[in-house]
Formats: sequence, C-alpha cells, structure tokens
Amino acid sequence: MADDRANRWVNQLYFGDNLDVLREHIPDESVDLIYLDPPFNSNATYNVLFRERSGEESAAQITAFEDTWQWSIDTERAYREIVTGEVRGEDLGELLQALRAFLGQNDMMAYLTMMAQRLAELRRVLKPTGSIYLHCDPTASHYLKLLMDAVFGLSNYKTEIVWKRTSAHNDTKQGRRQHGHIHDTLFFYTKSDEWTWNPEYTDYDDDYVESNYNHVEADTERRFKSTDVTAAKPGGDTLYPWRVKRAKGAGWEADLDGEWQTPLAGCEYKEVRPSPGRYWAYSLANMIQFIREGKLVHSRSGRPRLKQYLDEMPGIALQDLWTDIPPVTARSRRSLGFKTQKPDPLLERLIKSSSNEGDVVLDPFCGCGTAVAVAEGLGRRWIGIDVTHIAISLMRYRLHDTFGDDLLPYEVIGLPQDAASARALAEESEHDGRYQFEHWALGLVDARPSGKKGADSGVDGVINFFDDDSGKAKRIIVQVKSGKVNRGQIATLIGDMESQEAELGIFITLNKPSRPMIQAALKAGVYTPESLPDDSYPRVQILTIDELLGGAQPEYPRFAAPPTFKRASRRKRAQGSQPRLSG
Repeated sequence: MADDRANRWVNQLYFGDNLDVLREHIPDESVDLIYLDPPFNSNATYNVLFRERSGEESAAQITAFEDTWQWSIDTERAYREIVTGEVRGEDLGELLQALRAFLGQNDMMAYLTMMAQRLAELRRVLKPTGSIYLHCDPTASHYLKLLMDAVFGLSNYKTEIVWKRTSAHNDTKQGRRQHGHIHDTLFFYTKSDEWTWNPEYTDYDDDYVESNYNHVEADTERRFKSTDVTAAKPGGDTLYPWRVKRAKGAGWEADLDGEWQTPLAGCEYKEVRPSPGRYWAYSLANMIQFIREGKLVHSRSGRPRLKQYLDEMPGIALQDLWTDIPPVTARSRRSLGFKTQKPDPLLERLIKSSSNEGDVVLDPFCGCGTAVAVAEGLGRRWIGIDVTHIAISLMRYRLHDTFGDDLLPYEVIGLPQDAASARALAEESEHDGRYQFEHWALGLVDARPSGKKGADSGVDGVINFFDDDSGKAKRIIVQVKSGKVNRGQIATLIGDMESQEAELGIFITLNKPSRPMIQAALKAGVYTPESLPDDSYPRVQILTIDELLGGAQPEYPRFAAPPTFKRASRRKRAQGSQPRLSG
C-alpha cells in the first residue's frame, strides 16, 4: 500500500517566478511546512538600499549569485495590487503604505513589496496545521517581521531563532566601525493555534554534564544525577508513608519487606514523608518499581531520590539560540560551490520538528536545493521553485548524486519542451533571458556554466570527463548560440579549444547550422584517447536544440559521470510513504 501511495505522488521542481507558480499550480491549504530563504543584497550598504530610485527600469532581477531588487513599474503594480485589496489582508495594505511613507521609493521598499505578495500566497497554500520559517539576515529582518505579523497574525508568531552562521570576524573594512555580523535570523510562524510539533533536543555540554550528572555507578560506569521525587501539587496516590531502614554505619534503603514491624537488632527504622506543602510525585507502585530497577537512592536524611541516567536523557530541549550548526564553507564536505548554501543539519532540525513523514515541504526560493534534498532524505514530499536554470540544474544533479536509485520520482515543470519555447526563453528580457537560455542549454549536455558574463569569449560552459585511470580530468568546452550562427564561430571555438587545452568542443545552436559550419567542424578531425585506441570522437560537434530535445547527446568517453557540479554527499532516503497531495 505504501509503495502504491508513493507512486501516485510525484515531487515537483518548478522553474519560474515563484509568485506565478504559487498562483497557478499550488492548491489552497496543501502544504505542511514552508521554508524560504529569499535572496537579498545584504552586501550592499544602507546608503544604496535606501537610495531613491526613478524611471521605469526593467523588473527585479534574481540571478544565481546576484540578488538585486529594484523599484520599477512592476513593483509599483505589485504595491497597488496589495493596497487595493487584490492581495489578501487589509493589515498588509496598511502596513505597506506606512512603510512606503517611512522608507520612500527604493530597493528596500521594492524588496518588501515583492515579499509581501509572496508571503500572502504562501499563507494561502499552507494547511491550518502548517508552519513557516522565514530565513533572513539582520539587514531587513525587522521589516520582514512586520510583514509576517500582518500576513500570519501576531498571535501566530512563535519564535525568533538566531543561528550563529560564522565565527567571529572583522567588520571594520571600508572605514565601517561596528560589531561583527555573525548570525542569521529565522522567524517561525504557524497558521493557527494547532500545529505540528516534534520536540528536538541538543546534546548537553561538558560543563553541564560534569556539574549535574556527577555520580557514576560503580558496576556499570553509567553517569547519573539524583532528582527530587516530590511535587508542589497532589496527583493521585501521593500521601503514602515511605519507610526506610539502615544498619549501623550503612546508608538508608527502602524497607519493602515490613521489617519495621519486627525490627532487626542493630538496624534503625523510620518513616519519611514529603516536606510540608509538598507531595510524592509518583505513586507507591511506581516507587517500588524504581527500587526493583535500581533507580532509587536515599539521602542522608532517608529521603528517596530518583536516578536519572545521562544515556537515557534526550538532551536539552531546543532553544532559540543555535550555535551548534557550522556553516557550509568552501572546504566543507557537502559544499556545492553555491555561496548561499545552507547546512543540511539546519534544515534537518526545522523539518523534523515541524513536519512528519509524508508531509509536503515547500521551498519557494530553493537555490541549490538543501531543503529539497533534506526533505527527500527524511521521507517528506516536496515542492521546490527557483527562477534560475543554473539552480534547477544544480538541484537535479544534487538529488541524483545524493540518492541514486533511492530517489523517488519527481518532475521538472516550466522548462522549454520544444524549439519554440526555447526561442521564447532566449528572447525574454525579464530575468536575464539570454543567460537563462545558456544555462538551460548547458544543462541539456551536463555542462557547468563558465561563470563569465559580458563580452562573448566563445566559452559558455565546461564538461570534465575521464578516459583513463590517471585521475586527471580531460576538458570539453561548450559554446551556446541562440541567434544567427556562422562559420567564424566554429573557428573561434577551435581557437578556444587550443588555448584552453580542451580535447573536444561542443557548439549548441538554436538555429540550423550552415553547410560551411558543418564542414569546418569536420575538418577539426577526431579525438582518440590513448587508452582507447579503437574509439574516436569528433573534436568539434554541432548540436541543435531540436536534436538535444529529441534525445541526442554529445559523443565523448564516459568512464564516469561528468562532475558538472561538485558532487553532493551520498545518502539514503528515509523509508516512508508519500501520499497524494490534496487541495
């Protein structure tokens, strides 16, 4: 039954503006948990963020490594949509008007306006028992808190979590005199007064263990502390006498055999009761069971105390200051080279505490996909949304590298499916369409972007491959063209192959190549690996978008999957069912 239910649900990865995806594809009250880490230019100074803007600039751009939100015509339309009530929430409209009166018309106000739209949609798709975590840094956290209050309600605010994301460092560069910035903020809200909650615990620190669990059993070497067995309020069988005995020179122990009725010579007996105003916290039957389990000790006064073993305690209940989760650095084992990547343990803690297996987790700004990958590993269903093709490609490789054959089915929605939609993507000016097309096309051949924008150097992407056991990767350079193409571009590609010592070159074109181009590629000859003398591959290969969408792939030795992105650590998905999403 579990497998059948899992087969009916398909996890979803959307390419597109999350506002459009939310409005067009995600049903009301269908999501159990939302985590969002919206991009923001936190490296800019306040002078830039609060500078007045004018003119009708293009819509806010969100690219893989550049988070820029600017006031534009689209921002103005979004603002009016909220204020006039087209977006839910009278409080939200009033708040935005007040913020605009205070902040003016600048990047910060544009960011808050766009976020207000999205937060309203996120509340709509959240189940009544659902929760949302908004991750941000202190640059705009105080304003985002106001938005969250207006959208989700003051009574549904639960926690402001402070995550220490980095070690101490100097923030006095460029003449700034201020404290070091080492933390992020996560706002935890629910949709109602009933929400999913699974308590999480952290380990005790060494000082706490030494000072509190300061007893060690001689025979088992288990650490324990002794705790009071009385309570301030009565509850059930709490008025019984507790009788103890001791031999001369020995410690007190429970007298369960009734020796106090016929005392033994040389032994002392007495009856112990709670202090005035207090009661036994456990029934007599439970106290006797503690004795049989060896969990009761007695103080010098004869009062019983309960042993609490360190290895049986869950730890410290999770607090709102998190200093135990290190950030992902360039040297981290799980680093994917994505500068805003969040550590897996951070998302594991959020998802475990606020959802159950089979629940739906949504990340509308999923970037390199940490929330999606963690949700997959914990047996949750998931929906990821991102507006950049480089992020979509990175997430796909991450999921396959991490889970392999254990990965449940998922679908990618919003990618071009034919040459016409590919051409539309290439021609789109919004969201930096030219580079979006390039990133999408590079993903079709498992290539990573070269990272160079601006003047066209002829190299848009790179594929590393292996054709021997030396451990040294060979190189393929890739050029992508969405406009007119000619023979000279093949010559440029060949020149770049020589200068970058690349064994092969791939030319991807949206338009049909000319005969001179094909002839120039043929004249480049073939590549024959020394370790595979019977195999040869065209040094320059021209592939059209139509051919790639039809299943064609570049020809090159494939001793191992090309390391297009830094590989994610391998892990298995938690077992569990994933039932169908209901609207």
